Amino acid sequence: MTESLSHLRLGVFTRLLDETSPRERYRNATEQIVAAERLGYHSAWVAQHHFHALEGGLPAPAVLLASVASLTSRIRLGFGVITLPLEHPLRVAEDLAVLDEISGGRVEVGFGTGGTPSSFRAFGFDPADRRQIYADHIAVVTDAWAGRDIADPENQLYPPAPTLAARRWEATFSAEGAARIGAAGSGLMLSRSQPRPDATPDITIWEQQEPLVDAYLAALPTGVEPRIAASRTVFVADDEPTWRREADRGLRSVAVRGGLWGLDPDADLEVLVERSNSVVGTSEQVAEQLARDTILTRATDLLVQVHSVDPVHELVLRSHELLAREVAPVLGLSTGSTTTELEAAR
Repeated sequence: MTESLSHLRLGVFTRLLDETSPRERYRNATEQIVAAERLGYHSAWVAQHHFHALEGGLPAPAVLLASVASLTSRIRLGFGVITLPLEHPLRVAEDLAVLDEISGGRVEVGFGTGGTPSSFRAFGFDPADRRQIYADHIAVVTDAWAGRDIADPENQLYPPAPTLAARRWEATFSAEGAARIGAAGSGLMLSRSQPRPDATPDITIWEQQEPLVDAYLAALPTGVEPRIAASRTVFVADDEPTWRREADRGLRSVAVRGGLWGLDPDADLEVLVERSNSVVGTSEQVAEQLARDTILTRATDLLVQVHSVDPVHELVLRSHELLAREVAPVLGLSTGSTTTELEAAR
């Protein structure tokens, strides 16, 4: 019998990579988040990327989520992640404080060091200094949210946001980073994919991430509840020809561009799926694949994204619907919606 994952909160994640105009990218992301709320998803997350349209289409995530906040009422609004070294930390603290106010306290804040060296140079930073810049900036944000004086006794954050620090998440690829995140009491964000060690090229994503979870939990202060978000590539289709067509097109395209580690564009589709850590198939096939992921038994949140399959917008909506209506019940996942609400979301 499949182990129940009823403890998991289900979220959607998008990097806004549709092959269309920026306006249509933002419209599609908004429609997907609004639909996810109707389907009972707990959270919706967007990623920040500067300059490079093929990596992500959203340099100003707080602007988009402010718009989404006015169209939703329950779904939590997450940043996965803000590239904090490239931002002015006080402006980040202020923007998120305002967004939290207008959304009714629904903000979840993910921070990361960033990964594109050329972006650092555009902002006048050396990418080699990213970790120190990140540490400096996160200290400023934390102090501002705590209500401490900002350079002068007359300056404190407005609007105040004393609870945002408890909703901070951080991303890492290493056990060392996970331990630091745990010691800080932050939530741990795990990627959908990461470089495989040369010595173990066939290791699964959950086998790679087990040491990170161990290190995080060991470092977590006593009394602090763990928060572990596992991001996974998940694409659910009504039939095999649909998922095979979309996966072949999307994964092969990413492989040609070199957008995922060690992906051979000439490999068979099954190899592309396995090497990219993608969970694809019909509802029954996806449920079986997710049930094998040992990280999901330890995580608190499952964040599903369609990248790097990147199907068309209509199929993204359908995938999220199938996951909520057909996959989640098999795994014991609760979407927070009644049967009547799910029928209305169709």
